[in-house]
Amino acid sequence: MLVQDRKIIKPSKTQSTKPQEHFNFSTWVSSNFPKIIVISLLIVTVAVVFFVRNDAVSILYSGKSRSKSLKPIQFPKISFSSIPPNSDKSSPFATFRSERWIVVSVSNYPSDSLRSLVKIKGWQVLAVGNSRTPANWELKGAIFLSLEQQAKLEFRILEYLPYDSYVRKSVGYLFAIQHGAKMIFDADDRGEVIDWEVGKRFDLDLFGVDAMQERILQYNRENPNRTVVNPYIHFGQRSVWPRGLPLENVGEIVHEEYYNEVFGGMQFIQQGISNGLPDVDSVFYLTRKLDSEAFDMSFDEHALKVALPQGVMVPLNSFNTLFHSNAFWGLMLPVSVSSMASDVLRGYWAQRLLWEVGGFVVVYPPTIYRKDEIEAYPFSEEKDLHVNVGRLIKYLVSWRSGRHRLFEKIMELSYSLAKEGFWTERDVKFTGAWLQDLLAVGYQQPRLMALELDRPRASSGDADRKEFIPRKLPSVHLAVEESGAVNYEIGNLIRWRKSFSNVVLILFVSGPVERTALEWRLLYGRIFKTVVILSAKSDVDLAVEEAHPDQVYKYLPKIFERFSSAEGFLFLQDNTILNYWNLMQGDKTKLWITDKVPQSWTTISLIGNNSVWFSKQAKMVKKVVNTMPVHLQVGYKESSTSEPSLTICSSEVFYIPQSFVGDFVDLVGLVGNAKIHHKVALPMFFMAMDSPLNFDSLLNTMIYNTEALSSNPSDYYSAKVAAVHPWSISSEPDFIKLIRLMAAGDPLLMELF
Repeated sequence: MLVQDRKIIKPSKTQSTKPQEHFNFSTWVSSNFPKIIVISLLIVTVAVVFFVRNDAVSILYSGKSRSKSLKPIQFPKISFSSIPPNSDKSSPFATFRSERWIVVSVSNYPSDSLRSLVKIKGWQVLAVGNSRTPANWELKGAIFLSLEQQAKLEFRILEYLPYDSYVRKSVGYLFAIQHGAKMIFDADDRGEVIDWEVGKRFDLDLFGVDAMQERILQYNRENPNRTVVNPYIHFGQRSVWPRGLPLENVGEIVHEEYYNEVFGGMQFIQQGISNGLPDVDSVFYLTRKLDSEAFDMSFDEHALKVALPQGVMVPLNSFNTLFHSNAFWGLMLPVSVSSMASDVLRGYWAQRLLWEVGGFVVVYPPTIYRKDEIEAYPFSEEKDLHVNVGRLIKYLVSWRSGRHRLFEKIMELSYSLAKEGFWTERDVKFTGAWLQDLLAVGYQQPRLMALELDRPRASSGDADRKEFIPRKLPSVHLAVEESGAVNYEIGNLIRWRKSFSNVVLILFVSGPVERTALEWRLLYGRIFKTVVILSAKSDVDLAVEEAHPDQVYKYLPKIFERFSSAEGFLFLQDNTILNYWNLMQGDKTKLWITDKVPQSWTTISLIGNNSVWFSKQAKMVKKVVNTMPVHLQVGYKESSTSEPSLTICSSEVFYIPQSFVGDFVDLVGLVGNAKIHHKVALPMFFMAMDSPLNFDSLLNTMIYNTEALSSNPSDYYSAKVAAVHPWSISSEPDFIKLIRLMAAGDPLLMELF
């Protein structure tokens, strides 16, 4: 209440003028004693209830927290053979049937794009509402499911769906299947189908003779380490990447050297490309915008559709994807991840399971035009996507199941993803409800087929290789339209990438991995398809592996075994910058190390040296040398001095070709549990494996500034050498400064930030 609104109490006209009596406390207590007792009891009672309640709530809450943290994820027990049917008895469309459905989520009144979708002949539009949808939403020709109508359908999944999210489309998928769907076009209300015909690009008939005999281009499986591709390159936009592509892969802009072919008929999931605003992530959207100008990109409409083999994945979305009935189980949108990550995670999950039924994904030329509404993309909604998607893909490709029915495999994978932290137990329960609902509406799970992923890959002969060179369409580089001026830089990047695509980069990060790991992958992942990051402490979310900094070399054999088909392994510490454009001069069949850089490689005489550490290290080296096989022992002794000494190398950067991997692994085995320091073990190994005279001289000219701590790194950096040491990176601003310097050797680096 405002002061001016308060009532003023006027003095009574009958106010007594009798002198006021003094207050007597003892008299007042005696006369009011019963009231005091009652009031005191009430106060005490309220206080006791208050404190007891709060203690109980506190105990209950802490108990729940502990039980939640300790409670293991439960695997749902479901009898898929005894699911009662669920027919539509409540909606006005109970008797309606259609084989072709377009499912969209709506939060606003019908858009012009949605009005166009309704006009497509032979397709039924189903609009799924949420808590933000206007109550009087209506569009002639479309079926609209409000929250109230959804609740009446009695699907099990309703228990887990948020009220204000597009993931409620899952209700729409079930409704369409319940009403006779044979194919579902997963769309949104911002995309206009090109030429108003879904079948102009997509393959609607998969079972005709012509469809099953059609040969479709397929990405090759030459590189076993490649698990994901950027389809935009194939369709003419090499500098654009789709939402859901791991950031370490965005620098892969080289088109396929060759393709294979696969027979059609099994492309149960079909992903279309979007002109205008393609499906891009917030990193691309926020760094490539030119003020408030809308994106209006074009992809090659004449490019051939391309299939994905087992073992290779592609990002899928929920606004331009066609699902055939054999893949309807893959429509489920996860509920425990962010909305921007839900359809991407679904896409990778579904692709892995699709292999179990012999199906595959095909990506098609532009199928829709999507208008850029010039809205900021929420990076916070994508953060978990950028952190986890690379690890997710690797996990899915390696995942195997011994179950004998598809739905059992689906439950097992969903349970495994929860245990690995890709989603929560809520999605495990949601998956169970989804599969039960599918069976209840009459869906029959497809039969399993033999997994081709584990079969030996036959090498492709020239007759099996098909060439396709994508067109080069205008694109954007940091909000600047691409022109012929970048062709030279693109050509260089392609040469570097091709030369080192099968070399594994092993990067040891001593700085804060949570602030630098993604940036390192983004920088070096443009050249090296495989980047393994090591640190003193592992980080599963960032795919950082643990290795003790003093004995990193003992971890390398595990990496060698994991990438047994690699051409070689390049080790780098994060305190050294690698100018990869200068590596072209190196011989990848030879050992590389800094043996001619005196600040990095030095031999210390033990005569008159009282250092206990040097003495202990020298004794361990001598013991290992005495156990070496003859070729390694002779090699080491010929390379070392005759007087007692110890060779030390800082080992900031070195390279081991595949031909020397066996010797390196044997030497690590000889060291065993001995605590030979990394700086001591590496020069010992290299001198044993080959004569220093045969080492490649590439790293001899590296910049090694011993006074760097007191100087500005930009003062001694040079783009003309192979490596620069030392350097310190601890944050994104540090990376930006480095990128600006390295752009002297690779101008396209300016695209990264």
